[in-house]
Amino acid sequence: MSALTVRGGLTLATATLLTIGCGTTASAGIPAELPQPVALQPAAAIQKDVADPVRLNIPAIGVSTKVIALPLDREGRLVAPRQFDRVGWNKAGPEPGEKGVAVIAGHVDSKTGPAVFYRLRQLSKGDRIHVHRKDGTKVTFTVQRVARYPKNRIPNTTVYTAKSGTHLRLITCGGTFDRSRGSYRDNIVVFAR
Repeated sequence: MSALTVRGGLTLATATLLTIGCGTTASAGIPAELPQPVALQPAAAIQKDVADPVRLNIPAIGVSTKVIALPLDREGRLVAPRQFDRVGWNKAGPEPGEKGVAVIAGHVDSKTGPAVFYRLRQLSKGDRIHVHRKDGTKVTFTVQRVARYPKNRIPNTTVYTAKSGTHLRLITCGGTFDRSRGSYRDNIVVFAR
């Protein structure tokens, strides 16, 4: 796949995860292979309608964690959370609850054991995801499905775009761990509305 980058004051119109660092490689245990943009539009075109996310609760799998804002690196890839018990939201894209596809990513494991999204693959259709926002409001999403894709064959249009409405994607690593690369071969993607 060709890599797209964010340049010249452009930000993402849609979520931008191609692969999320999960597991144990690179310096400080943070893998370097992270997302690339799918679609770009001028920053002025992204209207912020809701407050930033600050907490994520997923009762079905026992997740209750802080949400941090994740920037893009110079190549336009999402920077992974530095803490394995936190998740990160793509601040270049929509906030959860805004029109479009918001993305929250987290690690599946670490050198010391399971990380925040270790049980993400266990979510089922109908499970609820609650995102608490900085202004005290909350938005609840319902899981539509859970999918697993090889990192080198992510269907970008399916994962990162939506024709209408407000959507959330939760993303982590999955599948077989490739010891030579120091990362998992697949991504687990939760589709929620």
